[in-house]
Amino acid sequence: MNRIDRLHAILTHLQSKRRVTAQEIADRFNISLRTVYRDVKALDESGVPVIGEAGSGYTIMEGYRLPPVMFSQQEANALLLGGKLAEKLTDGSIRQHFEAALFKIKAVLRTTDKENLDNLNNHIEVLRFRGPSDENADSHLTALQQSIAEKRVIYIRYHSGGKEELSERMVEPIGLWYYSMYWHLIGWCRLRKGYRDFRVSRIQRLQLKDETFDGSVHPTLHGYIDSMKKDKSELNEAVVTMQNEFIRYIRESRYYYGFVKDEAAGDNCTRMYFMTGHMDYFARWLLTFTNAVKVESPQLLKDTMASFSKELHQHYAG
Repeated sequence: MNRIDRLHAILTHLQSKRRVTAQEIADRFNISLRTVYRDVKALDESGVPVIGEAGSGYTIMEGYRLPPVMFSQQEANALLLGGKLAEKLTDGSIRQHFEAALFKIKAVLRTTDKENLDNLNNHIEVLRFRGPSDENADSHLTALQQSIAEKRVIYIRYHSGGKEELSERMVEPIGLWYYSMYWHLIGWCRLRKGYRDFRVSRIQRLQLKDETFDGSVHPTLHGYIDSMKKDKSELNEAVVTMQNEFIRYIRESRYYYGFVKDEAAGDNCTRMYFMTGHMDYFARWLLTFTNAVKVESPQLLKDTMASFSKELHQHYAG
């Protein structure tokens, strides 16, 4: 990247956040701190109202705006791909706002780039299975984002998947987490007096309250996720071997079941290590691979697999 392009990119970066440190700029553009200081000085001398000093961070004076940003063809293509993902992996409230933003972005594209996007649009598709529980939960993500940003308490009417019951909760949200093909709300539940994981598609009703909460008393979302990964007190190790030809079917899903590591096991097989707190649930997943998988340990998992297999045989043989 030449210096002119870098200066423009740094200015865009400065406008994207309230305050940006010199180290953050150096890391993003792979330049030294000395170069950052020179570039920021050059922007200031060119008339850009940069506020701040080295060591404390930089910001742009409120009210200053760049002319309409021009996107490269590659950036426009990336936005189209993001739009496809947003269409399938979010809900109706997010799609509405993303489509509006995408129209504004397209308005500043060159004619050739607009034609390129139109041609590319018909050659990219994202498929996602949506179960019955998703059909009535199509408008919560925007409100949840607002509650997290403004630290507002929310009321939810929640359908528990396991116990098949409805409950009403007051929750202090700390973040949204996408895993296992669903969005999850992580927050402090005042009813249960603890942090809980709520699948967004099971929220039947949501209301933002005027009450705010002190976010400093809660961990960040990343802190919560890290603590979940480190908490092994209720987890048990399971070791299985699987035929290599089936490995490609579980490359992503295995992490949901507590995958830790794998190693070659000979005879065209791979030995895999998992940490799981739900042996029955884990066994039912393994059953889907029939004789392509073999349990090495623990004995409890072997017995559970044998019991399920016997029940399955009796069910169909009978």
